[in-house]
Amino acid sequence: MLILAFDTATDVASTALVRDGELLGERRSRAVSVLADAHELLAAAGAEPRDLDRLVVGTGPGSFTGIRIGLATARGLGLSLGLPVAGVSTLEALAAGAPGAVPVIDARRREVFVLLDEPRCLRPEELELEPGRVCVGDGAVRYRGLLEAAGAQVPPRGSDVHVPRAHFYAGLARDFGPAELVEPIYLRVPDAERAVAP
Repeated sequence: MLILAFDTATDVASTALVRDGELLGERRSRAVSVLADAHELLAAAGAEPRDLDRLVVGTGPGSFTGIRIGLATARGLGLSLGLPVAGVSTLEALAAGAPGAVPVIDARRREVFVLLDEPRCLRPEELELEPGRVCVGDGAVRYRGLLEAAGAQVPPRGSDVHVPRAHFYAGLARDFGPAELVEPIYLRVPDAERAVAP
């Protein structure tokens, strides 16, 4: 089974091609390059879009624009190629890359998205962790000082554990179906809606 997986919810987009659980290739770039990355991965594997069996897309939380790019890409590919699609939480994929760690994504507005018992959006100083708990993700890097002062550990900035790597999505995906049924995880209203609220 050939699976194309990608996530565009954070500043670093990740795209991977996986065949029967084996990683064939993975690329990192920006959300707007996800189709070019997919094309290059397929070409390197000697495959074409029609050879794909399934798609997996990151559903956030993260950048509203990034999530929309990813979902629109998954829906377009799913519909045009007749492929089943599954969505996976960006936080869950980040956690899969660092078992036992708390995934922390920069939510902007001095907030973070975290996965504890459930996905949450809160201020970094509100994050209550037991001493020594490892935090990963771009939010952990951005708020390193605050988290470490509270007793958490944050791996070095360049560590792979801070990027939700797309190849984990293929293993986490469960419910494949029509592309239009995949829903985003936002956790708060978009900035545009907030700006026009009375």
